[in-house]
Amino acid sequence: MKRMLRFAARNLREIRRDPISLFFGMVFPLLLLLLLSLINRSIPAQAQMHLFEPAQLTPGIGVFSLSFLTLFSAMLIAHDRESAFLLRLYTSPMRAWEFICGYALALLPMALAQQIVCYLGGMALGLTPSLRILPAVLLSLPIAACHIAIGLLCGTLLTEKTVGGVCGALLTNLSAWLSGIWFDLSLVGGTLCAIARVLPFVNAVDLCRAALAGRLDTAALGIVFLWAVGLGLLAVLVFLKKKRI
Repeated sequence: MKRMLRFAARNLREIRRDPISLFFGMVFPLLLLLLLSLINRSIPAQAQMHLFEPAQLTPGIGVFSLSFLTLFSAMLIAHDRESAFLLRLYTSPMRAWEFICGYALALLPMALAQQIVCYLGGMALGLTPSLRILPAVLLSLPIAACHIAIGLLCGTLLTEKTVGGVCGALLTNLSAWLSGIWFDLSLVGGTLCAIARVLPFVNAVDLCRAALAGRLDTAALGIVFLWAVGLGLLAVLVFLKKKRI
């Protein structure tokens, strides 16, 4: 446990050395929140369009902001691989799960910071302050774990140059379009909606929106939790296999 915590502290220091990425991960979601809020104000009430209202939009942007953790975690582990830092650590008694947990623990504070910034921005744009924000923030952690695990998988398998395109563009856009933030997936229906409902992204948005409304969506929580556990175990197994090669 002490080895893992020391490793997590080292990773946190590495993350702090890249302020541009941290700034982008915090500010870009806020800009989206502001832009979509301005669009919402120009929509006439007769349209019955509620998707961009603060209570619906803020949890969605909060969940979307966590997709940047995929890129950050992938770049962190890929850089450690290519700099031979991990090769030196392989000689230590640390186990595969300690490596993965060490990376994840370093990124969870950033996940919490992103949620706090998003909800503060939402309150500035009309979201009613409420104690319900706290469970909404806490229930975003399972989807944060999913994004971190995906990033660690990509960082373990891909090079530092490749992860930028895969995690920074492909997976971020995939998360955005399949989370139901920009449009109601039920209006699309068909195969796309069915696929999205199996994946964790839209379920995480539904979970946080329900929490903000004072409800617990147990079905959505179960799906997100299963994905978080499954992806975490897969990241450990793939890392262990790479460690043995």
